[in-house]
Amino acid sequence: MSEAGSYEPPKVWTWDSESGGRFANINRPVAGATHDKDLPRGEHDLQLYSLATPNGVKVTLLLEELLALGKTGAEYDAYTINIMDGDQFGSGFVAANPNSKIPALVDYSTETPTRIFESGAILVYLAEKFEAFYPKDPAARAECLSWLFWQMGATPFLGGGFGHFYAYAPVKLEYPINRYAMEVKRQLDLLNQNLEQREYLCGDEYTIADMATWPWYGALVKGQLYEAGEFLDVASYTHVIRWAEAIDGREAAKRGKRVNRVWGPEEEQARERHSAADLD
Repeated sequence: MSEAGSYEPPKVWTWDSESGGRFANINRPVAGATHDKDLPRGEHDLQLYSLATPNGVKVTLLLEELLALGKTGAEYDAYTINIMDGDQFGSGFVAANPNSKIPALVDYSTETPTRIFESGAILVYLAEKFEAFYPKDPAARAECLSWLFWQMGATPFLGGGFGHFYAYAPVKLEYPINRYAMEVKRQLDLLNQNLEQREYLCGDEYTIADMATWPWYGALVKGQLYEAGEFLDVASYTHVIRWAEAIDGREAAKRGKRVNRVWGPEEEQARERHSAADLD
């Protein structure tokens, strides 16, 4: 590890498996499976393979909201993919998501099973399939998609940028922490200004854009992400806090947060989910 300011990039980069901080053991510069392992399959058409990280919670939140609406076709089996154990590199999971990231969904209700990967794509797929939480009006739908894609593009600065250098990097470096803290605060200010004028991200309607954003930025302003609340002065983003608390209070949100959760108090965990009874 070089001292700050002393690193000179080589002409050709080579991988050092010992560098990279807390998650170095699951990071590598190539794609594909590392071992053969089939995915389990339950009785429902929708098979979810995930973990209760913010990206995983987006999908379980939507599925639980759909079930709360009475959309019985949204019943699903959820199996845990433990990314710290390398489950995402098993051959079955790679077939469902060649990018080896959670979540991945397989829909067996179609003539040929449909795989969907990337959390935003899964949200759109399910919202279209069940015609819920996704505006029908073209202008409103465009607004929803704009905020959904904003989240997909913005969050890597929060997770892979700020979160990595503030919480997980092997050394604390002032420049990257300042760089990403500035961007995260800009994002929070953007959300705060938007939510000062609206109940939800896209207006008065609760949509998949809110479901995508809440597990990340809702957790951040509630002090549940990276223990960075004081550092980022999250208490000042009052409209984001109001929005986050409104979603926190939804029964589907409480249920969705527990699915594929393998940490915390046992009563908050549901390592697998095959029916509502697993969460009751």
